[in-house]
Amino acid sequence: MSSPRPSSAAPRPAGWRLPLYRTFAWITGVGLVLLVFYAMPMKYFFDTPGPVAIIGMLHGFLYMAYIVATLVLAERVRFTPGFALLVLLAGTIPIASFVAERKVTRLVQDKERAAAV
Repeated sequence: MSSPRPSSAAPRPAGWRLPLYRTFAWITGVGLVLLVFYAMPMKYFFDTPGPVAIIGMLHGFLYMAYIVATLVLAERVRFTPGFALLVLLAGTIPIASFVAERKVTRLVQDKERAAAV
């Protein structure tokens, strides 16, 4: 994942947006891992479609919340549109949302530390 380009505008602190993003990144990641590695095998190997219906629906709703949390954070800390899109897509690839969450958290915290100096 590439880093966002520096913005000419003054950096703004993320505040409550970073913990919100981190929470939804983890929830979305766990939901997708459950969907792909538990529910889908149950459906296709054991002919049990119930978990896919439940976990799939929950993941879909939670992914929408992840999108909102990501966009709110991206606007606040001024991510480039391309970087924000990559972070959004991380919620669709198993394990990627955990990696993106760490990178985004580190990036935001580094920006805030640099602004404080």
